[in-house]
Amino acid sequence: MSTRQARSVARLAAVQALYQMEVSSAGAETVIREFADHRFDRALPDETGEGPTLAAADEGFFADLVRGVVKHQKGVDAAIARRLATGWRLERIDATVRAILRSGAYELAHRDDVPTEVVIDEYVELAKSFFEGTEPGFVNGALDAVAQDVRRG
Repeated sequence: MSTRQARSVARLAAVQALYQMEVSSAGAETVIREFADHRFDRALPDETGEGPTLAAADEGFFADLVRGVVKHQKGVDAAIARRLATGWRLERIDATVRAILRSGAYELAHRDDVPTEVVIDEYVELAKSFFEGTEPGFVNGALDAVAQDVRRG
């Protein structure tokens, strides 16, 4: 599996972990350990019933995303909130979309090694895997706006 594919799987796992942390109040290290111990050896079925395994995830990248969102959550949330429509609050957004936006915004603000287009494309594709409605477009617009704020110059 390529590095890009391993990072794609790591992003999916990070979104799942952030969602899990929010709904269960589990801490980052607990969830990272749970994924390492129990989830990274499971298959992710696609339409054919087969697909990549979470074992193929870039586990270091996954852990960086989860720890980074938690460590920088105040700034990450502020970067997202600045770009929400008037009257919208981050707390009103679907928890899965919130996890996608947080992971993407963290990557844009703190992972200069990953090109802007890659970050946005990856998280839009993740949104498409969870939602069939307007959410992928919302994620695209929000992360594009965050990128303009945090990746100037």
